[in-house]
Amino acid sequence: MAKLYFNYGAMNSSKTANALMTYFNYKEVGQRALLCKTDTDTRDGARVLRSRIGLEQNCILLYELMEMPKEEIKTYHCIIVDEVQFATKEQIDFLSDIVDFMDVPVVCYGLRTDFQNQLFPGSERLIAVADTIREIKTVCWCGKKATCNARFNRDGIVRDGEQVVLGANDSYVALCRRHFKLGMLCPESGLSS
Repeated sequence: MAKLYFNYGAMNSSKTANALMTYFNYKEVGQRALLCKTDTDTRDGARVLRSRIGLEQNCILLYELMEMPKEEIKTYHCIIVDEVQFATKEQIDFLSDIVDFMDVPVVCYGLRTDFQNQLFPGSERLIAVADTIREIKTVCWCGKKATCNARFNRDGIVRDGEQVVLGANDSYVALCRRHFKLGMLCPESGLSS
């Protein structure tokens, strides 16, 4: 029985590395897996998944998956979607249709919340409809579990702005809730906002 999986974590929790490892696991046993991501994430190229540890693989875009004939989708043993937080409600519902009507498992990876601790639309819909929800854990600089994605600049934590601003370690850091609230990017900085 196929399922819809949502694996979420804060920034730098190895979500993309996990997606790529899942893909390679399927390939290793001779099964067909399809990698895709939303067209919002263009940091590493439009059709590339790249993790911070150096793994990378070509992929398709989620809208391209939606344009595929059902019979072609059914030839895959698994669909793996990265950066799923940027998906629309309609795209998430399409992924659930793949599971429910084509009997193909869909494994999604992404952030749960943005830099203001608000749910992303894709994540919100997945929380509502996914069969299995799993947190991929990472830690704050203090050693506690990091659950918040802090956007920062030279002045400290950014509290206002557009929900989506692409970036990596140069503009985001995973923090525990306490240090997110205090605006502390690291113990030495004492930066607060």
